[in-house]
Amino acid sequence: MNQEEQQAALATIAHEVHACTACSLHRGRTQAVPGDGHPNADIMFVGEAPGFYEDKQGLPFVGASGRYLDELLKMIGLTRQQVFITNIVRCRPPQNRDPLRPEIEACTGYLERQLDVIQPKLVATLGRYSMERFFPGEKISKIHGKSKRIGGRIYYPLFHPAAVLRNPSLKPVMEQDFRKMKQLVDEFDANIPDDTPPEDDPPPKPEQLSLF
Repeated sequence: MNQEEQQAALATIAHEVHACTACSLHRGRTQAVPGDGHPNADIMFVGEAPGFYEDKQGLPFVGASGRYLDELLKMIGLTRQQVFITNIVRCRPPQNRDPLRPEIEACTGYLERQLDVIQPKLVATLGRYSMERFFPGEKISKIHGKSKRIGGRIYYPLFHPAAVLRNPSLKPVMEQDFRKMKQLVDEFDANIPDDTPPEDDPPPKPEQLSLF
């Protein structure tokens, strides 16, 4: 699939998201937020859910969290035009409450199709709800900045920018995780998958030669 075909496929998904009525969140939305960015991005960010400003503009991460995300991208030499940004849920939950499992499940198909079209080298989750999709049962405070590689793709959990803005002591950690993320992408082609299952029987140790 070339870039023009990727762009067209993403536009089709976006059109379906804007018309989606798969869960009750569509009743209160101003606009759905399908995602935005480069159709062939190396890095795909998956946040949690649109907020007030995202609901108004139909774009992801355009409020204070978005401005902070832009700063982090600039720090590692990227812009949001070079990455793809979306959320685990595509419509704003009432009063910005946490997304519910049925709402997340209703949007899962859109995320999977976007992943198939974009084929990012690295998927960075922002916050615990998107983290749960790829790291079930884990805690963000424990695994942030720790990558895993499955099927030729890196999955990388990060704190949500809003959480960092609420707790500025997390900023150095977030910046460190972002720098490591860029390094992982730069080294992607040379990396050996870290999730390869061990062999049933380890290879025999080389026989030690006698000195006599």
